[in-house]
Amino acid sequence: MSLSTYQYPKIFKLENGKKLRNLEIAYHTYGKLNPKKDNVIWACHALTANADVLDWWKGLFGSNALFNPEEHFIVCANILGSHYGTSNPLTTNPVTGQPYYLSFPEFTIRDMANVHQILADHLKIDQIKVLIGGSLGGQQALEWSLAKTIGIENLILVASNAVHSPWGIAFNESQRIAITADRTFYANRPDGGLKGLKVARSIALLSYRTYQAYADTQLESANEKTSGYRAASYQNYQGEKLCKRFNAYSYWYLSKAMDSHNVGRGRKSITDALTEVKSNTLVIGIENDILFPIAEQQFLATHIPHAQLKSINCAYGHDGFLIETDKLTNIIGNFLKESRDKKIIKLRTA
Repeated sequence: MSLSTYQYPKIFKLENGKKLRNLEIAYHTYGKLNPKKDNVIWACHALTANADVLDWWKGLFGSNALFNPEEHFIVCANILGSHYGTSNPLTTNPVTGQPYYLSFPEFTIRDMANVHQILADHLKIDQIKVLIGGSLGGQQALEWSLAKTIGIENLILVASNAVHSPWGIAFNESQRIAITADRTFYANRPDGGLKGLKVARSIALLSYRTYQAYADTQLESANEKTSGYRAASYQNYQGEKLCKRFNAYSYWYLSKAMDSHNVGRGRKSITDALTEVKSNTLVIGIENDILFPIAEQQFLATHIPHAQLKSINCAYGHDGFLIETDKLTNIIGNFLKESRDKKIIKLRTA
């Protein structure tokens, strides 16, 4: 399925009161919406992913996978501020005729959720069978469920949290320091800040992976080396890889949006907000995740009514939510079967 784009005809008002004109939303859909419109699977993507969920979440999404286009109507929207088609800092500002760059308005996770709702309205979707997201995607899914603007039967939050931690903010700020230390970031050109972005990606990887992951994949086979280490080459390679497909401005803004995540903002408290989740909820944590420690998923499951908590172990840490698709398929498949069985029993006894 090719990438589609929807241009919102109205002015989009952000949580901070600023306004964005000519909002464009890039998205993918797979499969067909059934007559009852009750087969929607909506995936929210993470920091530098895109709307092609069948590409980046292979094993969980795709033909013959748990979420397949033969059975479901799958939607994945590129998030606000991202490099892959939705309005972002490289988008042309209709007032100046030039890209926004650093004049793009700052936005929050809540704004991303509101953009998803705009797309859902455009697609005439008023109920979602499964809303799922990992990491920053889970933050979006949680905020959208709390907005109560659409029916969400099942909510699946993977390696995510209710509020972004000081630890997570510190990692993001370190990456932004690296980006802004590259003076070209302020040059207002599409390739501005790329040297800084390379460093930022290297920092980020240390939070996505674990000691064991590097020991398993980057350990030297010879004892005589004094330079040219595999781990060093790997960091450089991953930094350069991101620079070839992303831009520093989107990365800077998206990291700030992640920092903004706090379901208690504008509400009575974080815990009170979580009690307002009405969906059947599954929370999945990764036991050795250092960026989103499992204590954060335990907190979600404790305060979201009747939520289930499951955990997996993966040497890759946080990145396990993209890698361990067999384990996720088993956990999520069982959860959805239990949810379906409970629904059937409820209908029979009604």
